[in-house]
Amino acid sequence: MRTGTIPPVVAARWALWMFVIVNLLIVEALFLTAGTGKNGVLTVAKFFGLHAAVLMLFQLLLVARLPWLDRRIGMDRLTVWHRWVGFTLLWTVLTHAVLVVLGYARLDDASMTKTFFALAGVPASLLGMGAAAIIVVVAAVSARNVRRRLRYETWHGLHLLLYLALGLAFVHQLQETTTFSSSAPAMIYWWALWLFAFGALVTGRIVMPVWRNAYHRFEVTAVVPESDEVVSVHVTGRHLDRLPARAGQFCIWRFPGHNHWWLANPFSLSAAPDGRTLRLTAKAVGSTSAGLRHIPVGSRAFVEGPYGAFTSLHRTRPGALLIAGGVGITPVRALLEEEPAGDVVVLYRVRSENDAVLVDEVRALIADRGGRLHLLTGRTGETSPPFEPDSLVALVPDITERDVYVCGPPAMTSTVLSTLRRLKVPHRQVHAERFGLA
Repeated sequence: MRTGTIPPVVAARWALWMFVIVNLLIVEALFLTAGTGKNGVLTVAKFFGLHAAVLMLFQLLLVARLPWLDRRIGMDRLTVWHRWVGFTLLWTVLTHAVLVVLGYARLDDASMTKTFFALAGVPASLLGMGAAAIIVVVAAVSARNVRRRLRYETWHGLHLLLYLALGLAFVHQLQETTTFSSSAPAMIYWWALWLFAFGALVTGRIVMPVWRNAYHRFEVTAVVPESDEVVSVHVTGRHLDRLPARAGQFCIWRFPGHNHWWLANPFSLSAAPDGRTLRLTAKAVGSTSAGLRHIPVGSRAFVEGPYGAFTSLHRTRPGALLIAGGVGITPVRALLEEEPAGDVVVLYRVRSENDAVLVDEVRALIADRGGRLHLLTGRTGETSPPFEPDSLVALVPDITERDVYVCGPPAMTSTVLSTLRRLKVPHRQVHAERFGLA
């Protein structure tokens, strides 16, 4: 439990936004000192182009999966920011492109259509147009109505085109911009910023996962059916005591030979890491998770992570309320192992007791710690809503004095978070994470 210090999530957010603000101020100072464009419209176009470049760099940092940020802010929140920054980038790039065409049309006293095709004949401009076109396509398939109709693998494959767009945009900037070639310090700054952003991405997404898997050599040691639809997979490896995993976190799991390499799922650790083994517990909701029970013992596992901010790092109060729905019990069960003897309450929402995965383990851990478990059974609509304000207060009268951890289906999580706001539970005491890759 932390007392008298800045919460980790607040410190991380301040660090991230200060980084962005400082770099925006530097870019704008360089813009003001580098001179104007060939006319007023092209000057404004250059302004938007520079800010589009900064947004691209920020996007790289948000998806780099830097451990310091991920463990404090959480991949789910970083992904939401990535989405909104992405749409901001779309409109900034389109504004830049339209202003460039308009500016040259005025300069040459020609129509915008004629100017557009004339610019398309210039290699530097064509690179920028290619980058803009890719960004438009990716934004279109990322719109919620379209995204829901695409398989994750299809959407992800199209999304990877953004790296091509970044490459095209980078070369376009090198050939077109004068702002960062106006002086040696400006050029050094711009190259350092791009190298930092690309370096963070390559380190977090490629170098670190490859190194960890080569070092730990993860291997499946047991596959245990927990019910007809739920299975636990136990994984071991070398030097697991050096893997920086915590209870409540999740990993992205691949099992070579079981599925294609691009098929991966984020599964929570369903037991606190003990330095010897890792355990995931999954429900059969897709082809990848449904086939886990058929993984041969002794097969290799490729593990990315651990990721997530759903940990005791963010504890602020001595008492804890852990709310789980369905297979969302897995990180909660892991957190219970870290919970010292004391005041802990678990609310476990399932349709029936037969659907309560790992409930015997949860009961044993609760008994050891002198806590309370409330198994909330029944279908939605058949029983009184268990997560309405009156219901939660009846179960946990001192709810506003506790840290509250929530993990479950999206609808349940949203309902619980809404209720906690109505009960005026301080925001810093509420911890929830939505696990997903998109």
